[in-house]
Amino acid sequence: MNTVSAQLPNRRLGALADHVWLSFAVRRLTRLVVSVWVLLTASFGMIHVIPGDPVRAALGPNAPAVLVEARRAALGLTDPLWQQYLHYLGDLFTGKFGTSMTTGLPVSQVISDRLPATLEVAGYAFLAAVVVAVPLGAGMAVLTRGGRRRRTELAFTSTSVVFAAIPEFLLAVGLVFVFAVSFGWLPVAGRGGPESYLLPVAALAIGPAAVLSRIVRVEMLAVLQADYVRTARAKRLPPLVVYLRHALPNALTATLTVGGMLLGAMVAGTVLVENVFAWPGLGSTIVQSIIAKDYPQVQGVVLVYGLGVLLVNLVVDIALAVLNPRSLTKEG
Repeated sequence: MNTVSAQLPNRRLGALADHVWLSFAVRRLTRLVVSVWVLLTASFGMIHVIPGDPVRAALGPNAPAVLVEARRAALGLTDPLWQQYLHYLGDLFTGKFGTSMTTGLPVSQVISDRLPATLEVAGYAFLAAVVVAVPLGAGMAVLTRGGRRRRTELAFTSTSVVFAAIPEFLLAVGLVFVFAVSFGWLPVAGRGGPESYLLPVAALAIGPAAVLSRIVRVEMLAVLQADYVRTARAKRLPPLVVYLRHALPNALTATLTVGGMLLGAMVAGTVLVENVFAWPGLGSTIVQSIIAKDYPQVQGVVLVYGLGVLLVNLVVDIALAVLNPRSLTKEG
């Protein structure tokens, strides 16, 4: 009887945990579905707000009016807007992004050709930001804890604020002028050898690294005041063990949240940076498509960018829930 009665609370706790996780999954799935629908609707509506005739832009100003009208009818642009919207959603659910008006290629092929370049530069930039920000922020927390080294703290805070405030586009132009034009150390544009990645990655990574390092420092300062860190010090553990094993892992929860948001911002920031460096990714593709009023290509690229940001946020939410299950019950 005692064994059975002891198992009942455990079963109830297990059922409660399953219910909490199920509720979390339903909330996140619902939020994702609604966000995707809003994204699809916004991308469809946005491109139709842009003035001008995409068919005329694709065929040229001297194309006969009969040819223009026939092309518009073939693309479904003469249908009512609600029919175009339904056709757009139907094509997406069947895996079709349409055909580019300017190149005649399937939009899915254009995306598959250009997406790796964007993922590379954004991924390397995120990795560089984390590798720089985490040790820098943690080191500054150790150096300035308890109000020590005020000048060092002021210099770090001022510098990080300045770099975080510079837009990626302006930073990219400055890096090109200094390292490519003035000194000639690095290529101005294009995607070639490893050296061609340095400037685009730096332009995307410097601002987020500055923001992330400040977050790491603040979280690390709070953790260093915790009781378990004081206990570790009282045990005469080596400082490096205290900082790396006990303090730093507990300071990275908020860092993970901010890092996920920064990764989404980096993906969006590639639009401007890629155009500065003539990088053959989706960022430069979407600008060219907007100029050419290429409806299907703009919609496809916008959808990929939006889905990328949504998936990053979803992964961050799941990771935070795994690292800190108590956050599931706090959401309500």
